Amino acid sequence: MTPSERDDLALAVGLLALAGFVDAVGFLLLGGLFVSFMSGNSTQFAIQTGQMSWSGAAPAGAIIAAFVAGVVVGRLIANAAGAWRRPALLALEAACLGLVPGLPAPPLASGFLMALAMGAQNGILHSAGRTTTGLTYVTGSLVKFGEALADALSGAGPASAPLPYLSLWLGIVAGGVTGAAAYGAFGLSALALPALAAALLAAATAWAKTAL
Repeated sequence: MTPSERDDLALAVGLLALAGFVDAVGFLLLGGLFVSFMSGNSTQFAIQTGQMSWSGAAPAGAIIAAFVAGVVVGRLIANAAGAWRRPALLALEAACLGLVPGLPAPPLASGFLMALAMGAQNGILHSAGRTTTGLTYVTGSLVKFGEALADALSGAGPASAPLPYLSLWLGIVAGGVTGAAAYGAFGLSALALPALAAALLAAATAWAKTAL
């Protein structure tokens, strides 16, 4: 990997750790709904709809809608910001997450802001060289890891090829563990940590852009 690709991979791992943290907090706050993992929410929505439990389907559907809104807003900001896409989206994410702890709102409203932030995060980075990744989920990364591992074991690919995908999975798991522990200790105030991390990443990516 080139130095630029390694930097992008490190950023992707950091963002997945942030997503894992926020998703763990959201899951515990919302009693089983996710704010970054929409496959899980889609399954919840389908089950509740199939059982005609509209009161159960509505929250899952609302979180999905908030996530998609975040993707749309993130895309619009990315298009407008151009080369400053990363700091702009990270600043938006920091603002959304930073609002939640002090917001006198019901859990679902807090979940909306968290899902909006996670949706927008997907516009920050799409790949690190040949390593493609989502930034709020790792199903695709696990598939790529398994394929690269099979190739490495059969001699069809380099032994190091699975490592980037493994690091992405470890990032989201580490973030989730930390988020669950922090929520247990501090409640929603735990979101100050990923908000601060996003703000610092926004400053770092802006500085890197000016240093070029």
